[in-house]
Amino acid sequence: MITLRKEGVYLANGIPCEKCDVPAEEARKGTIAYQILDAHDNKSDESVLHIKFDALVSHDITYVGIIQTARASGLTEFPIPYAMTNCHNSLCAVGGTINEDDHVFGLSAAKKYGGIYVPANQSVIHSYAREELAKCGGMILGSDSHTRYGALGTMGVGEGGPELVKQLLKNTYDVKRPEVVLVYLKGAPRRGIGPHDVALSLVKATFESGFVKNKVLEFVGPGVKNLPIDFRNGIDVMTTETTCLSSIWETDDETKKYYEIHKRPECYKELKPAPVAYYDSMIEIDLSAQESMIALPFHPSNAYTIHEFNENAAEILAKVEKEAAEKFGGLKYDLVSKVKNGKVYADQGVIAGCAGGIFDNIVEAADILDSKSTGNGYFSLSVYPTSVPTSIELTKIGVTEKLLRAGAVIKPSFCGPCFGAGDVPSHNGLSLRHTTRNFPNREGSKPGEGQIAGVALMDSRSIAATAANGGVITAATDVEYTSNHVDYHFDKTVYENRLYYGFGKANPDEELILGPNITDWPSMYELSENLLVELCAIIRDPVTTTDELIPSGETSSYRSNPLRLSEFALSRRVPEYVGRSKAVDKDERARRDGNVSDKIRNALSKVGNAEELSKNTQFGSCVFANKPGDGSAREQAASCQKVLGGFANICYEFATKRYRSNCINWGILPFTIDENEKFEYNEGDFVFVPDVRKKIEKGTEEFDAKVIKASGEVCDIKLYVKGLTDDEKEIILDGCLMNYYKKHNS
Repeated sequence: MITLRKEGVYLANGIPCEKCDVPAEEARKGTIAYQILDAHDNKSDESVLHIKFDALVSHDITYVGIIQTARASGLTEFPIPYAMTNCHNSLCAVGGTINEDDHVFGLSAAKKYGGIYVPANQSVIHSYAREELAKCGGMILGSDSHTRYGALGTMGVGEGGPELVKQLLKNTYDVKRPEVVLVYLKGAPRRGIGPHDVALSLVKATFESGFVKNKVLEFVGPGVKNLPIDFRNGIDVMTTETTCLSSIWETDDETKKYYEIHKRPECYKELKPAPVAYYDSMIEIDLSAQESMIALPFHPSNAYTIHEFNENAAEILAKVEKEAAEKFGGLKYDLVSKVKNGKVYADQGVIAGCAGGIFDNIVEAADILDSKSTGNGYFSLSVYPTSVPTSIELTKIGVTEKLLRAGAVIKPSFCGPCFGAGDVPSHNGLSLRHTTRNFPNREGSKPGEGQIAGVALMDSRSIAATAANGGVITAATDVEYTSNHVDYHFDKTVYENRLYYGFGKANPDEELILGPNITDWPSMYELSENLLVELCAIIRDPVTTTDELIPSGETSSYRSNPLRLSEFALSRRVPEYVGRSKAVDKDERARRDGNVSDKIRNALSKVGNAEELSKNTQFGSCVFANKPGDGSAREQAASCQKVLGGFANICYEFATKRYRSNCINWGILPFTIDENEKFEYNEGDFVFVPDVRKKIEKGTEEFDAKVIKASGEVCDIKLYVKGLTDDEKEIILDGCLMNYYKKHNS
């Protein structure tokens, strides 16, 4: 169904071919991606792009920190449309005002700086961006990793908050010119196949090998015309899970119709590759061969056809149990018991968010459940439409009634089920979700308290088929139903009545309203001449997600309070990390006051004159992980480390550009080691990097460092920091992005 080609390929008049008369370097300019990137680049450097975006989007987990950082750096007004949605911290904090305080702050910021404010439960972030901000040939930057609008002809990029701060301060997003991967679609999906089925197959085929890491996926081919726009959107938003940088699709009458429905016909234009275009590699997808899919915990790439899964369920689920035990210190996770009499029973179904809660998915789920029942047993079904306009249309055409009669519960627009803040399953529960991720802890587990559950990703159609079958996991292709296509009608009235449209209306006299949980960032210091870090967490998993670096779910309420949030750093992966890092930070603060601890003195004495070195050697904490940063764009995965006194990460490679960028923007040295280097050191060991400041200034990419073991043994290690831009060097030298802007604006 999916084939990968590592070698470059031409697309000549819509047909892939190996050779062409046009030189590859010239034909690269024929891709849609190149055309859009070129239009947004200031063209000061051919190899590095300096991008200015057309619009920005954030939600209520990230926008407070972004605005706090930007205003500390000299923000006066939003220079481009900036939409702040309230779809992550929509639930009130129990026994407190924290979440609603963030929302009030957001509205006051929109009035002061000229922003767009989308109140809680009106729309999820990416639904609003599709409805109101996307345009063919445009680019949107979002502080959420699933910022993807390629199916609408808009290149979306998900990054950490500091990258949005740069745009708010009229600076650029700097990135090496990415490779472009041709995604060639052919055929048409069968009845019962939905966008999540295609997306999970794509993630399975590309994630582990890093086939498209930091590249742009460009979707073209005869199969595109066989996909409705919601189907395209559903595939597109999941491209994030492949670790690509962005995505773009060729546009057609179906795209044009979308913009007409949303009363923005001027935002459509035809996008297609030039008659000859060159791509660095190719993915071919035969839609007609697609099967119904399920992705088991703990990653979207852990995918199987539902038929394959059902035939081998006990064996597959036993592997998941084993992985859970390894990740969570032997915690027992009982999934094999879900297999009864040759059938696999789930406990919950959820259709939600930017991937699942779109109109066509819910309509077809209702078709499958029409005149049926979700049952009165343990299985439950919740449906979260992406926006109020979507909910209104579903109500008008009777879909909401069908679902309610079947036993489903209709809930407001909310992203919570994607990250463990809504519809949390029971202990040992198995939840089937048409959402974006199924990483550990995103379903609400608290392994440290003996609680664990799991999420399996499935398309809404197969979730509905499962619901109609009493919770027995069932492929939608195996059930008989009539699919009734319904044209969508967008009614903006509710937005006009409820949203605040403030772009271009900044009011400097407006006061920001800050609740008691909204605090400023603590002071951070510029990089010293030398660096000494203590290894406070070592994670040897193949990949470490941002949810493990800073858990989602209940921690969301504290994302406006850097100090309180930092208490959760690595709490579900290395619980001792916070205490260790605090101890290191305490020693560093004492050193700055002239009181050098025995710990620092003893470590430095192994590599030189401790008395002299202690005067110009910064002491901080460090995390080692094989491949950190897969998943969310949340900057807090890095900022919490810095708040606790973190100054370096060491890894073989960073899972995503966005996490590496977050580290840089918070002044954390993004060290890598050679893939053949054995990192056999332990928590409590030290790494000393001499002349680190001078080498960063000069652009040196190799660092001869020393590991000082707890035993006193000293070992050589070679560290690398490759490909820093001039601005990134300066940010690291200044200690963080805020310091960088303070210096430049003073």
